[in-house]
Amino acid sequence: MTQQERFAPTQEPVEHRTTTVEQGPFCVARCSCGWRGPARRARSLARADAAGHEES
Repeated sequence: MTQQERFAPTQEPVEHRTTTVEQGPFCVARCSCGWRGPARRARSLARADAAGHEES
């Protein structure tokens, strides 16, 4: 095994697992990849943000 093969980054696709988290009067969509949506007052909008992120 060459040094380049040992340290080559893997190109596995990132699995997106989204959740919504309530923060006071707001709801935020978050993803396991580190993405975070804007704070929303309506849970349905936070869920829509999460769904849109999963598609991209």
